[in-house]
Parts: sequence; C-alpha cells; structure tokens
Amino acid sequence: MSATDVNTAGNGRRRPARQRLLEAAARRFYADGVAATGIDTITAEAGVAKMSLYNNFSSKADLVRAYLDARHEEWLGLYRARLEAADGPREGVLAVFDAYADHAAFAYEHGFRGCGLLNAAAELPAGDEGRAVVRAHKEEVEQLIAGHLERLLPDRPGEAHATAEHLSFLLEGAMARAGLEGDGDRVQHARSMAAALLDRL
Repeated sequence: MSATDVNTAGNGRRRPARQRLLEAAARRFYADGVAATGIDTITAEAGVAKMSLYNNFSSKADLVRAYLDARHEEWLGLYRARLEAADGPREGVLAVFDAYADHAAFAYEHGFRGCGLLNAAAELPAGDEGRAVVRAHKEEVEQLIAGHLERLLPDRPGEAHATAEHLSFLLEGAMARAGLEGDGDRVQHARSMAAALLDRL
C-alpha cells in the first residue's frame, strides 16, 4: 500500500492529521511496541510534520492513551456486531469470545501478537494512566459477560458472577497463549470450552 493510499480517504481527500497519526501509532505500537516506537517513526508513517503531532496530542503518553481508547472502541465495535446476531444470553456470552477472535484475525503487519492493550500495559510503569485504561477495558469485558449470565441465571446471581470471572480468566489466558503462538486458535478453543461450560449450567 502506498503512502497516498494510507493518507487519503476513499473520496481522495486527505484525512485529518489526528486520524493519520492515531492509525500510524496503532500500527507501530502493536507491531513494534510502545517503548520501541519513537515520535519520528510515527510522524514519518503518518506523513505529517512533528509539530502536527504536538498540535493534536500533548505528548507521546497522550498519544498512547488515545491509542488504547481507540483499540478499546475497535473491540467494542466487533462485539456489538457479534451481539446483533446473538440469540439470547448464552450466545451473548459467546459473542464476547467471537469478538476477541475477530480481533485476532486482523491482518497485522507482523502477525497476531496477543492483546494490544495488555501488551501496552506491560510496557507502562505502575501508576500510568494507560494501565488504568486497560484495567477498565478488562473489567468492562467481564461485566458484559456477567450481564449475559445474569439473564441466563436470573435466580442464581452468585453463580452468574463467579462464572463470569471464570470465563474472563479463560478468555485472557487463551489470548496470552494465542499471542505467543501467533494465531487465534487458542481463542477458538476457549470459545468451545466456554460453550460446553454454559451448556452445563
């Protein structure tokens, strides 16, 4: 893909600098890591001047937080699309797993490297705001699972929440292994395990 293809919209108009910077950062942070990716690399890939970056983001840390927020929203979009086709709370739980599998199937530059949020969090120091963003995402995922389970088990709220925690651990463990192995097979296996567990409730 040429620089022109990357930096123009479908109508041929040049896309806003903020969008190009965020997309370039997303590619580089996921492929190469947050610490290894410098501002010069991002601005060169985005095709903008360094001053343009600081006109849109106060610092690299601000850009990292925007990347984390954008990746979270990207996953939510995948989840909502899966949820539209879900028939009932059981399928709603599995839609969470399917959205993770969809994210794993993206055409990443160096292949699938696991959860982009956790990868970034592992590089950030304790107390960094970015880690709080990642934690909030993971908590939201567990809450989504819990919400479906509450509808599936309306008279067993304790079991619903315990099962949600169990499934979130299963999902995160599968993502960790999938990232090491470079594909989403472990996530698909985790989905099958989750489906079997749900059938036993």
